[in-house]
Amino acid sequence: MPRAVSGPAVPWNQVLAASAGESGAAVPASPRFPEIEERVLRYWAADDTFRASVQNRPAGENGSNEFVFYDGPPFANGLPHYGHLLTGYVKDLIPRYQTMRGKRVERRFGWDTHGLPAELEAMSQLGIKTKEEIEELGIAKFNEACRESVLRYSQVWRDYVTRQARWVDFGHDYKTLDLTYMESVMWAFKQLYNKELAYEGFRCLPYCWNDETPLSAHELRMDEDVYQSRRDPAVTVGCRLETGELALVWTTTPWTLPSNLAIAVHSDLDYVVVESDTTGRPERYLLAACAVARAANWSDFGTRRRSTTSWAIRRRTSCCTVTSSRRPMAPAWFTQPRHSARTTSCSVTGTASFRWSRSARTASSSSR
Repeated sequence: MPRAVSGPAVPWNQVLAASAGESGAAVPASPRFPEIEERVLRYWAADDTFRASVQNRPAGENGSNEFVFYDGPPFANGLPHYGHLLTGYVKDLIPRYQTMRGKRVERRFGWDTHGLPAELEAMSQLGIKTKEEIEELGIAKFNEACRESVLRYSQVWRDYVTRQARWVDFGHDYKTLDLTYMESVMWAFKQLYNKELAYEGFRCLPYCWNDETPLSAHELRMDEDVYQSRRDPAVTVGCRLETGELALVWTTTPWTLPSNLAIAVHSDLDYVVVESDTTGRPERYLLAACAVARAANWSDFGTRRRSTTSWAIRRRTSCCTVTSSRRPMAPAWFTQPRHSARTTSCSVTGTASFRWSRSARTASSSSR
């Protein structure tokens, strides 16, 4: 980690003097750049150059000459790394440019003290791992532990940011745990809501069952074991239609099949009926036209051999002409009298499409 620069101030006319040789000598061909950088930093500190660059520029009437800049805060309980160095230069470049344009730019450093990283760090320090243990400890005590842990690396951050020659105000920093900050965020959101600029939407997010919370993209990269890709087993079932064909339905959650009441087709795709004896007897299958080639190349249906049979297209159809099934989709054991709710016949509806997956070795679709 970079160290803070301290020591006697050096007059500006000597800042770029040679780092070796006699005093007042010309800049050598091979200067010691770290030493020169430290001289510049010492001069800025002694001259209070950053503060002067702010105070010498008036804010103007009602802040008309201000360029407001709040640093997007890093997590305070984590150490800086190369990514912070790279973005830090951009965050320094824009305010410096606006300052050169005559604007008053007060640059307040910020600390992100909310979210899962802060909670996980506090849990690690407390030696607990589950939400139940947090509740046993007490929310108030846990929050206090989070407050104590979030700023443990603040001095390291200060040294790091200062060493990269970035001008920022640490003396008037802000923290997201401050009530004034949280209330200002709520106030700003209310203004957006009152102007009908806020809307409700839905999105798919990874979910952590241990912490009982959705995860952001950043939180997925916190540790190597936070998120792991894995291959789940896939199952393809054939739903017998009234016209006799088997509509192929794919799922990676086969335990939901007993309760499925429908399968889905896509309104914009064409479907075909193909004939094949890949299972040992002639059978007709309904699938998307664009998936026939892939199906023919990988149609083992539960075996580990590549199919050598051909898939002959017998008929083309659209989703509107796919008719409902005359048989229940659930297995017989699920529809015994001991179950109060019996599954209905399988029908075809919706907007999901059929596709094929080589990795699963079975037909696949987004319908379940």
